[in-house]
Amino acid sequence: MFTDYSVAQEIKPPQGVRVEAQRDSVLKVTDSLVPNPKIIEQDTIKRDTLKPAPVLLSDVVTYTADDYMRLSPKENKMYLYDQAQITYGDIVLTAGLIILDNEKNEVYAFGIPDSTGAYSQRPIFTQAQNTVEPDSIRFNFDTEKALIYNSRTEQGGFKVLGEVTKRENDSVYFMQNVRFTTSENELDPDYFFYARRIKFVPGKKIVTGLVNMYIADVPTPLGLPFGYFPLTDEQTSGFILPSFGQTNQRGYFLQNGGYYFAVSDYADLLVLGDYYTNGSYGMRVESSYAKRYRFRGNVNMRYENLLDSERGFPDFTQRSNYNLQWSHSQDAKANPSSRFSASVNLGSSDYYRESVNQANTGNFLNNSLNSSVSYSKTFQGEPQVNVNLTASHSQNTNTQEINMTLPTLQASVSRIFPLAPKFGAKKGLIENINLQYNLRGENRIRTTDSLFFTPEMFRDANMGVQHSIPISTNFKLFKFLSASTSANYQENWVFKTFDRSYDQVNQSVIVDTINGFDSYRTYNFGASMGTTIYGLVNFGKDKKIQAIRHVMRPSVSYNYNPAFDQYYDQYEITNDIDPTLNEFVNYSRFQGTLFGAPGRIFSSSIGLGISNTIEAKVRDKDSTAVEPKKITLLNNFSVSTSYNLAGDSLRLAPISLRGSVPIIENKLDVNLSADLDIYALNNNNRRIEKLNIENGGSLFRFTAANVSFGYSFSSKDFEEGGDTDEDKDNQTFRGGGRPDDLFGTGTDIDGNFMDDEDDPFDKDEETEKSEWYKYKIPWDLRLAYTMTYNNNARQSEITSHSIMFSGNIELSPKWSVGGSSGFDLKERGFTYTQLRFARDLDSWRLNFSWIPFSSRTSWNFFIGIKSSILSDIKYDKRREPDRQL
Repeated sequence: MFTDYSVAQEIKPPQGVRVEAQRDSVLKVTDSLVPNPKIIEQDTIKRDTLKPAPVLLSDVVTYTADDYMRLSPKENKMYLYDQAQITYGDIVLTAGLIILDNEKNEVYAFGIPDSTGAYSQRPIFTQAQNTVEPDSIRFNFDTEKALIYNSRTEQGGFKVLGEVTKRENDSVYFMQNVRFTTSENELDPDYFFYARRIKFVPGKKIVTGLVNMYIADVPTPLGLPFGYFPLTDEQTSGFILPSFGQTNQRGYFLQNGGYYFAVSDYADLLVLGDYYTNGSYGMRVESSYAKRYRFRGNVNMRYENLLDSERGFPDFTQRSNYNLQWSHSQDAKANPSSRFSASVNLGSSDYYRESVNQANTGNFLNNSLNSSVSYSKTFQGEPQVNVNLTASHSQNTNTQEINMTLPTLQASVSRIFPLAPKFGAKKGLIENINLQYNLRGENRIRTTDSLFFTPEMFRDANMGVQHSIPISTNFKLFKFLSASTSANYQENWVFKTFDRSYDQVNQSVIVDTINGFDSYRTYNFGASMGTTIYGLVNFGKDKKIQAIRHVMRPSVSYNYNPAFDQYYDQYEITNDIDPTLNEFVNYSRFQGTLFGAPGRIFSSSIGLGISNTIEAKVRDKDSTAVEPKKITLLNNFSVSTSYNLAGDSLRLAPISLRGSVPIIENKLDVNLSADLDIYALNNNNRRIEKLNIENGGSLFRFTAANVSFGYSFSSKDFEEGGDTDEDKDNQTFRGGGRPDDLFGTGTDIDGNFMDDEDDPFDKDEETEKSEWYKYKIPWDLRLAYTMTYNNNARQSEITSHSIMFSGNIELSPKWSVGGSSGFDLKERGFTYTQLRFARDLDSWRLNFSWIPFSSRTSWNFFIGIKSSILSDIKYDKRREPDRQL
């Protein structure tokens, strides 16, 4: 029974009933002073065999209702109406009408009609984190079983709708005539799975009998005799279904099939494989790991054994490619004094060009692979010591040349001011004298792709250690000039040198490697002086252009580099016919060592330079603005050259011009550079000690120039508060491409466009409506232009001239098209071109990408369910690009 108190009126139950205390009639009251009471010993062996009466309810039942609560003694029931709620332990039941049957210990919940007659206040059954929304429900408090009609619940991304549900306990439900989908519109989904009977375990799984797939309420032949759908929010291991397709060279294939291992909460493992009917195969192992506030990273290893044509045919070829990528970053909070990081991308030079399963445009358009693994440690104190250990790798995929350092050790001691005062600021030439100590040790390896990680690779390793002690100071001169001087002492240690001699018989130079420790020392000196000059012209506050300011920063420097002839020797190239033609060749035994040979040519040069910035104050177009607007007319336009005092000819170096002209504020800057030479050329197009103007030409000879700019704009630029910042944390950018899609957008193994982690169609309903009714069509466009001119030997040639462009447009909130291309104005041909198309189908996603021409001509079509739970339900068709040796 739920209550032992009843009244004839419809009132709320009282908060409590006072019960008078009564003595137990079984126990007799005796005088406590009776002497020698008889003590009855209790037999500890006997046990009471009578079981206690079962408790009807294991917890307190509380209930409320907004309209009324009515007790019916005749029916032994209680009626709760309007926003009724019952709480029993962790079970909460709310509904428009709830009926408590005290005799059966059951509860019935229904909805009620609203003012329009519509069925409202449907029951909501909640237990822990599980929620069910049926049309009606019947629940028994004794067995905690329930019958639920037309229930709706959401678990693990699935929306489950069942006609009849039987609740066995808090973890098992049996349902009949069930529809489940990931569509947002659960009442009218664009697709759903239908099963006559299922077993539903909240938060874990759905197990079904015969299941059939419906699309737009139309049954499809897609069905299974049974189904298993995991619902857990945690990572779970499982199989990954492969994609099916065909290539021209390797026949039919199964791609990207494998198994996902949920190793732990900190790491996972993905193993994928490909197989082609001509015998080619590929394997990939990927793992991501992370530990909060410590580190995160991922490792990708790929291997492919590729066969072209069939064995026995004359065009049959076989080759293997591999690639290793590793990225590791340490959280800044993990250790403030030490840091470990890694960014590795190495492998076969032809991997990205020949891989049959690689669609990252940033990789195959890039001609170099680079890697770096570093560890740094800081030792606090006075002075502070920094140590850095690095292993690096650089690989040119065109020449297949590889340069590695295994490892590089760098150590430095922070600046020391030996003559600075103990308190107060440092002033003058003497007090600002400071020195440092730097150490660099390196083991450098140069090899090729075919010899990578073979014994021959380590045989010609080049090792060395370099010590340097820079000393500098700075001071003010005549109040307005800033001056600085510096000197640098350097000592280099090597562990092998190279002796050279001339073989008269074979007429060739013989290089002998001498293993052993050797060293040389160098030093140099430098000084510089500069100032800043301001020029200002005011036109008046009533003018459109109120003022123009010109900032000039002239500078002059001097550099002294002595000649170190003591480290040089000679060998003689003799001429048997005419001894007067014998030639003496100077060489250093340090040529070819890690840090090269010391300089043999004495240098004493003066450097001259001036930079200019021109800014203007203009009246702001905003009438409410109080201050005028500052704009830049010319940004950091510099002119520089140098004069060699020790040279015997051609002492003045070419004049270099650099700068940028802002066209649109913070959007478009045109970068300009040019080189001018005052010396003329002879008939062999070589510089001679004669001014160009004396040779019948102009004062300066125009030798080189470059013009470049990049511009991006979108529909947001024409809206208030528009923002078009690029996201540089994407897969294409990490693979060596650009942060934008100027060179195209790659696709992942499922055919989805990369770098679309945020669904471009994922907008709230209000935003969609506002954009639709305002007839706004979002779009974006990116442009990049470059032109290089070369005339250093009278060739007067434009060596490169191209323009790149990329754009996207959303024709509607669910349709998007885009493209990336370019045009080589010199060769008169299109560059790498990609066309893209995307369609949002609510629960589905459709992508199509097409490369219409070039050696990578291909296309890819994909349609599949968005939800990651059902990512294997997809269809993709692609034409792979033809890849040949």
